[in-house]
Amino acid sequence: MIVEMRRGAEQAEIDQVVATAREMGFDVQLNVGTEKTVVAILGSDTGRAPTDTFALLPGVQSVQRIMKPYKLASREFRPKNTIAKIAGIDIGGSQVVVMAGPCAVESEEQVFQTAEAVKKAGARILRGGAFKPRTSPFAFQGLQEEGLKILSRVSNALDMPVITEVMDTHEVELVARHAQILQVGARNMQNYSLLREVGKTGRPVVLKRGFSCTINEWLTAADYVLAEGNENVILCERGIRTFEDSTRFSLDISSLPVVHKFSHLPIIVDPSHPAGHFEYVPALAKAGLAAGADGLLVEVHPNPAHALVDGLQSLTFENFNKLMAELAPLAQAMGRYL
Repeated sequence: MIVEMRRGAEQAEIDQVVATAREMGFDVQLNVGTEKTVVAILGSDTGRAPTDTFALLPGVQSVQRIMKPYKLASREFRPKNTIAKIAGIDIGGSQVVVMAGPCAVESEEQVFQTAEAVKKAGARILRGGAFKPRTSPFAFQGLQEEGLKILSRVSNALDMPVITEVMDTHEVELVARHAQILQVGARNMQNYSLLREVGKTGRPVVLKRGFSCTINEWLTAADYVLAEGNENVILCERGIRTFEDSTRFSLDISSLPVVHKFSHLPIIVDPSHPAGHFEYVPALAKAGLAAGADGLLVEVHPNPAHALVDGLQSLTFENFNKLMAELAPLAQAMGRYL
């Protein structure tokens, strides 16, 4: 349930709405805007609370029920777009923010070389995996803590924020010490304990869509992070599993306009994972940008043929430069810039 306060409502009136909700056993989240405050009343059974209970309170302008399972990620709670802020970079604004780098950290030389190349081409954020979730337990699992330290050193040297994946609640604090953005991967989209923990850090969180998850489930997962008071949540469409096997996954382009319609959260596209092959990555990146992506998450490697992870879907420096050059006029046509 969403309670919209009148413009200029007094703090005592807001407090009364909050107190009434809590007396009924519900949780409360406030969206304090420059002109008015919106109160989200949260709980699995808010339907038992009559809307008149809140509509008659002083200072209340309107009360509406939200029938969707997600609340805090909805436009009813926050009509204006959220702009996630990372080290002076806005995601969700006019700039299309490109995050690029190797799928897995292999060495400091590899990461530094890649970071220099992608930054020169126009990428704003360095991506790299220190903890690598793999289907097989015998596959390369990443350099883990040493990989985080490498990312941190390169980040400091080049003044480039880092995004990396966190897989376990016990590793959240460690990863947050080295990375400016915490990524929750597709396998963990519904790992609610992990979502709560990354939410508590206050770090921006990129939440990838699960392999077989609906948009409703995705936005409801985002609510777990938002409920911890962390407003910097960025959704990432990375393709879903369908019957099609000519690509690694099927990039659901339709999710972008749907998310923009029903949620205030920014959304980026990972074209590398659905492509599964470097030849398809540019087309999917352009499609994502044309559909309204606020950013891109692209895998780039100095020598994809010798990459320890996902070499086939990684772009070379040359191909990444070419992609960035081709994206610039498209962004301009969309009224944005790289």
